[in-house]
Amino acid sequence: MMAVPANDLGIPLTVFASSSTDGACSVSNYVVGDYTNVADVLAFAQSVDVITFEHELVPASVIRDIEKSGTKVYPRADSFQYSQNKLLMRKKMAELDLPNPEWQEYASGAADIVFPLIAKLPSGGYDGRGVFVIANQSELEDLSKKVGGALLLEEALNFDYEAAVMVARSPHGQAATWTPVLTVQKDGICTQTVTPIPNIEPDLATEMQEIALKIAEGISLVGVMAVELFVVGGRCIVNELALRPHNSGHWSIEGSITSQFEQHLRAILDLPLGSTATTAPYTVMGNVLGGEKSDMFRPYLHLMARTPALKFHQYGKEVRPGRKIGHVTLTGENLLELQEEVGHAVAYMTGEIDE
Repeated sequence: MMAVPANDLGIPLTVFASSSTDGACSVSNYVVGDYTNVADVLAFAQSVDVITFEHELVPASVIRDIEKSGTKVYPRADSFQYSQNKLLMRKKMAELDLPNPEWQEYASGAADIVFPLIAKLPSGGYDGRGVFVIANQSELEDLSKKVGGALLLEEALNFDYEAAVMVARSPHGQAATWTPVLTVQKDGICTQTVTPIPNIEPDLATEMQEIALKIAEGISLVGVMAVELFVVGGRCIVNELALRPHNSGHWSIEGSITSQFEQHLRAILDLPLGSTATTAPYTVMGNVLGGEKSDMFRPYLHLMARTPALKFHQYGKEVRPGRKIGHVTLTGENLLELQEEVGHAVAYMTGEIDE
């Protein structure tokens, strides 16, 4: 999805892919290699001017070696660590005096947080992976022994809803946010986003954007970042950070003047940032998860006829149960109608319904 604005801007983009069958290889120049192998990555770095990322799994040591090689890499390792390590993120949020849940670093012994609580692996988890609901001390000790390392413990919040704010920042400090987004979750995976958050108080929306801007400056962000939030009784609590274009910002392709993907390119190349104004009263995005159907093109016959304004984005991934393989987006004024049509499209594409 970054290849399209790169082509529009005349920016040559090359993907460092794990396999020639990766979806991005069909729309961009590519080099095949192992992102955990320093030699492979450094050889690639010598062929480009700037390196950036689309996931958090690149080892920090590899990122630092790129920096030492002289090739620009954004986000920098000192920034990227806050999306790679949740314990470091919690400590940084406390340092910036931003709203954290009650939390602790846990290795052994009694928990300081009331059960039931949430236990997280500090690194490597996403889409609900590496997150555990712990009912008592015995379960906590069993998990600790299984993991064999530190855990992040957090209070189990009875939140009203989950939200996200996308923010972009360039090397010289220009920053911009998009309007806050409602994220609808199922089994730890985002299934739908609604932009803007329906009936949100203006002061709360402003607070979310201010939090995102403060984090971006506080960690010296370069690029685009998602700040995931819980809303509890009218107040915001920071959940997690993702220092990259993120699923909660996919709506911006159709729903904003400047998409998160174009903005990320502008930011890492230190170009003036684009307008983040919305293009419609509401934008609804629905994630298409792998289901019973493997043919993602035949559903177009029904869906394009039923909802001509619906926009489709396929990722070129192998269809597997629960895997994000694409998304659909619809913009307009009638929120209920938009959600119904997006919900219908997702259910039809995944095989949950057949009409």
